[in-house]
Amino acid sequence: QVQLVESGGGLVQPGGSLRLSCVASGFTFSNYFMRWYRQAPGKERELVAYISSGGGRTDYADSVKGRFTISRDNAKNTVSLQMNSLKSEDTAVYYCNALVALIDSWGKGTQVTVSA
Repeated sequence: QVQLVESGGGLVQPGGSLRLSCVASGFTFSNYFMRWYRQAPGKERELVAYISSGGGRTDYADSVKGRFTISRDNAKNTVSLQMNSLKSEDTAVYYCNALVALIDSWGKGTQVTVSA
């Protein structure tokens, strides 16, 4: 079955950086778009970024454009999210997502807290 395992979250000061990673298994990773979502307390889950199967196409939420970069390594079944210039409003649980066989699959998430 599809498994997505996120890592790399933590506590960081405003202006700092973190790199999230998601290791995928149970499907042919290189055939699928991958997405990062986040959910802050009391808010709905929102799409942060996506990357096409080959990595040639990416897009970002307006709130993170210019600060976050999504990338993938199809040889390692891994998708990453480099987050720079972090702000307090980036505090959330970050989830890796794949839509495989019309089924949304999610990891358990990794907590990112931006605070002084």
